[in-house]
Amino acid sequence: MPDSELTSQVFAFPAREFPAAAAATVSIQAELVDRISAGDEEAFGELYRMYAPMAHGIVLARVPRNDVDDIVQEVFISAYENLATLKNKDAVGSWLAMIARNRAAEYFRRARPMDEIPDEIGQDDAERTEANEILAAIRTLPEAYKETIVLRLVEGMTGQEIAEQTGLTPDSVRVNLHRGMRLLRDKLGIEVKR
Repeated sequence: MPDSELTSQVFAFPAREFPAAAAATVSIQAELVDRISAGDEEAFGELYRMYAPMAHGIVLARVPRNDVDDIVQEVFISAYENLATLKNKDAVGSWLAMIARNRAAEYFRRARPMDEIPDEIGQDDAERTEANEILAAIRTLPEAYKETIVLRLVEGMTGQEIAEQTGLTPDSVRVNLHRGMRLLRDKLGIEVKR
């Protein structure tokens, strides 16, 4: 089953359409940073639309689903407040990825008390249960794999988009996806027909 079919069947997320700027060149990133620094709120909206799926995927790979949107919002608030500290305007994607990783790590340092959810809740929705099981399996993968797997399967990003937005090389993304999918299939007991 192709990854796109697995994503739509398992996670029940619609395929995302990325704006043309998602394949942004370095100069577009730097231009956006300059416009934001000059007070252009529309430019910040463009930056958000370009990188929110990446930040969402990074955070989703690490924290419970119910808290992901709040943490993604914190990522972009932090980015807006600290944009002046960005040394390389062309590296805004990898900078946002670092903020997302740090915010996800901070989530667990906050030591929030959690209430147990009764087992009978959500049993009616088999797809959601299966998606949660798959996401739990993804979260057990090594760091290098789980992030790229979530960005690909949940956020629907291509390998090239993942590389461009996270600062990884395309070869690293390709290897991480290949090895990560193999490990995920093994954990889920899915055999690949050849």
